[in-house]
Amino acid sequence: MSQAVSSIDLSASPANPDALKRRYAAMRAENPRLRVRDAAGALGVSEADLVAVRIGDGVRRLGTRWKALIEGMPAVGDVMILTRNEACVHEKVGTFGDIRVSETGGVTLARDVDLRLFFTKWAHAFVVEEELASGLRKSLQIFAKDGEAIHKIYLREESDDVAFEALIGEHLADDQEPGLLTLEPRAPKAAERPDSEIDRDALLTRWGAIKDVHQFFGMLKDLEAGRTQAFRLAEGEYTVKVPVHAFRAALEKARDRALPIMIFVGNQGLIQIHTGPVENLKEMGPWMNVLDERFNLHLREDLVADAWIVRKPTDDGTVTSLEIFGADGEVIAMMFGERKPGQPELEGWREIVSELEKLEAH
Repeated sequence: MSQAVSSIDLSASPANPDALKRRYAAMRAENPRLRVRDAAGALGVSEADLVAVRIGDGVRRLGTRWKALIEGMPAVGDVMILTRNEACVHEKVGTFGDIRVSETGGVTLARDVDLRLFFTKWAHAFVVEEELASGLRKSLQIFAKDGEAIHKIYLREESDDVAFEALIGEHLADDQEPGLLTLEPRAPKAAERPDSEIDRDALLTRWGAIKDVHQFFGMLKDLEAGRTQAFRLAEGEYTVKVPVHAFRAALEKARDRALPIMIFVGNQGLIQIHTGPVENLKEMGPWMNVLDERFNLHLREDLVADAWIVRKPTDDGTVTSLEIFGADGEVIAMMFGERKPGQPELEGWREIVSELEKLEAH
């Protein structure tokens, strides 16, 4: 979760890595709880830059053989994995397994390490060591071409550090010089066509013919429609707009009924999934948190601009999601009832969704 940013004037990016490193150290000295993402924003650099300038000082640069790197992770044992976007942080504890990847991406399907990987978006990787009050913390951190954090893997007390170091030894880059990175700005999101230019009849017909939820993205691409744009056009048929606090309400209802759910959180390079119950919910300022032993979620509710209930027909029956979006139209998180292919949707989840449809705005 974000912490208050230092009051030091750090708006301009320094011209050399030593200056950046000193300014970041000054920020951390003033506010030890400052998150690196917030510090990078205040300094006008990427999060990856703040890591790269520390190479040789608790940081090692890795190569980019992503497939082999992920395939080597099961030997490390239990780890904490973290994926986030601007509004939501998703943390799980588990062991990598059932890895099915190619050179361009793939999936890991272990129950607690359930990921969708898009290697074409990955560009930089580092091993980071930090001295905390609790001791040394070691992590593997992966970043996109624009320096945005894609995924972080933290070792735990029960992790196999010997296996981790052996894996890292196979992937160390030749270049171990500290410095600012050569980054590629992320391409701006294409503007949506006006709703009037989308063939609504074709959209509804194609939507009704879906056999698998994974066909939905292809449908949008074929019709050149945005995701929330399609939701607007299908409202009353396959979608229902609900208040932005619906996600919190769904968490509370799932907790109270001990109903297992699925929560998807992602960014440009990875989607991370929790499957199971949620138990300990806690509000902290603008953050709504799940604080369970092996799953944490931190949601900035004030950054949720829209929430939709979405129904998709499949060969297994209707599959219903609750999806929340930021003001930029990017998905923040999605929630489903727990299910696997070939299984019908949980009736308890459908009951929760029905109740969400009756929510009134605060």
